[in-house]
Amino acid sequence: MQNIVIPLLNWYYKNKRLLPWRIGKDPYHVWVSEIMLQQTRIEAVINYYHRFMTELPTISALANCSQDKLLKLWEGLGYYNRVRNLQKAAQIITEQYNGVFPISYQEILALPGIGEYTASAISSICFSLPEPTVDGNVLRVYMRVNNCYDNIDEVKTRKQVRKTLVQIMPIDSGGFNEALMELGETICIPNGIPKCNNCPIKKSCQSYQNNTYLELPVRRNKKSKKEENYTVLLFLFDGMLAISKRKNSGLLRNMWQFPNIETHLTLSQIQSYLKDRGICFSKVEQAISYTHIFTHKKWNMCSYVIWLDNTIGFEGVAWVSFQELKDIYAIPTAFVPFKNYLKEKVDQDVEV
Repeated sequence: MQNIVIPLLNWYYKNKRLLPWRIGKDPYHVWVSEIMLQQTRIEAVINYYHRFMTELPTISALANCSQDKLLKLWEGLGYYNRVRNLQKAAQIITEQYNGVFPISYQEILALPGIGEYTASAISSICFSLPEPTVDGNVLRVYMRVNNCYDNIDEVKTRKQVRKTLVQIMPIDSGGFNEALMELGETICIPNGIPKCNNCPIKKSCQSYQNNTYLELPVRRNKKSKKEENYTVLLFLFDGMLAISKRKNSGLLRNMWQFPNIETHLTLSQIQSYLKDRGICFSKVEQAISYTHIFTHKKWNMCSYVIWLDNTIGFEGVAWVSFQELKDIYAIPTAFVPFKNYLKEKVDQDVEV
């Protein structure tokens, strides 16, 4: 592994992508970008990052941001606990560190939502501490370079990788960590054929020499996802639509959603459901179906558009315009196809 350090750094200095959070080494910028990049592609993050930094340019601004605004800024990135923990950590930094980002690895690691990988990234990039970042990209590069068939989902494997990388960490620890990640993202790619001909460390790569790189890394088989069925109710009244807030616990907690029922209902069942609750409607129309996949769950959703005569019988909902939904209320990605369908439906009715 020691042989990869210099050629990898030279390649990175020459070829690294110009990303907004790489301008300077502000720990706030690096921190926000690393949290955004968890389970999200770089290309998808850049616009979110610019918008987030424009609205919340400092740790203090993040700490004091309202929850609705915070979730709206994060809308579309998913995994909303990431941004909730981001704000919790910002509040701790504001209260305990006078708004100055802590500089020791252990202090950074102790912040909510920050694990070993993120703490190592901030520590090395911003403070030049010799802390290796071990993510999926780094693990893939490591396993291929060493032609290693250890399971990367096991904790002991990650610990061994980290131990080895600590021993070869150069003075520019941040550059080395970013170089490994950059190599994994652009050359030693996870899906498809890696671009070995363009790899600066192929001479040291044992899986390249043995033509075994497509077999690596080894992972355990994924568990099947739990499936749940929902019927989404798209209520319309006088140009307004109904949204409700999810519970303060569980998946997508405190997010805004369209009212829904945890089962699949037919058109006649929906009509009976509305009549039983004294809801006056003029028309019910079957709408789109959509399946949304979470990390551990799969939601199979059908939907109905319901035109109301009045709003009697409704509790716990907010009646909002499409413009307000766009500007103010954060809707989880799982419900976005229904929002888009409903907007198109209303626009068609207006044109008619």
